[in-house]
Amino acid sequence: MSGSANAALVAEGLRKTYPTGTALDGFDLVVPEGTVCALLGPNGAGKTTAVRILSTLLKPDGGRAVVAGHDVSREPAEVRRNIGVTGQYPAVEEILTGRENLEMWGRLYHVGRKEARRRADELLEQFDLTDAADKRLKHYSGGMRRRLDLAAGFFTVPKVLFLDEPTTGLDPRNRNEVWKMVRSMVDQGTTVLLTTQYLEEADRLADHISVIDSGRGVVEGTPETLKSLVGGDRIVVTLAPGADLAAAAAEVARLTDTEPEVDADTRRVDAAVRDRVGDLVEIVGTLRDRGHEVADVSLRRPTLDDVFLHVTNRAGRRKEPVG
Repeated sequence: MSGSANAALVAEGLRKTYPTGTALDGFDLVVPEGTVCALLGPNGAGKTTAVRILSTLLKPDGGRAVVAGHDVSREPAEVRRNIGVTGQYPAVEEILTGRENLEMWGRLYHVGRKEARRRADELLEQFDLTDAADKRLKHYSGGMRRRLDLAAGFFTVPKVLFLDEPTTGLDPRNRNEVWKMVRSMVDQGTTVLLTTQYLEEADRLADHISVIDSGRGVVEGTPETLKSLVGGDRIVVTLAPGADLAAAAAEVARLTDTEPEVDADTRRVDAAVRDRVGDLVEIVGTLRDRGHEVADVSLRRPTLDDVFLHVTNRAGRRKEPVG
């Protein structure tokens, strides 16, 4: 594939079918060394299946993949020596304390006992688990278990790190801590493949984004180039109770020469504009002149949420590189 010479991870035509249906249908991906790639897609799009194949937890039915220079089907043991994996569900031992869990991971990574203790203490502090370090996991909340599992995944600095929805269930402070640690690992040379339901997370962390739908990549590019797919600025007009929403939306459509998005629950009309201030003044003035009372108005830039909705609503599209 194009651009794969200096890639830490390459997938070509990956296929996987279950009795319930096709999870991957010719999935391609190239992730350059020392970068963060976010893999986005609706539930059931094939994200977790792709991660499981790339991390040797699942065998593909077709296609090939190379991770850290090793073929995942022919050299799975070599791949495992070079990767770290954190899945959606905590992989920690109930009968051990938090500290014991981390020291156990150190031994699994063949880290010396003294270094394992030092690293465990460091991670317990980073993930705000020092006070619970010597408590057994039965006393941990779901969020604490998640943080401990992430700490185990960060025990070493692997060549490639797979993070499957790593911050699900974490509060904003702990989520920010995970983001800092991911960036720290990338600064040390680790390549990260991240799946997430939080599009803000992808925007903050990812150098490159690939959107998957129905088992295929549908679009890829940097966060900024993907945002350009859905145009420039948008105006959001909120109509007052009693105002004619349909008539106001038709007026906005005429003024912007677009098809606005209308949300009946919030009474909002959302449309693309070319001239931020000029269009805002014209739209609000015209709506008021026509008797449509405006409760609020704002301008916003496109977000990854807009991209996600835009590209995953196009069934059957092939991957479309951007930028």
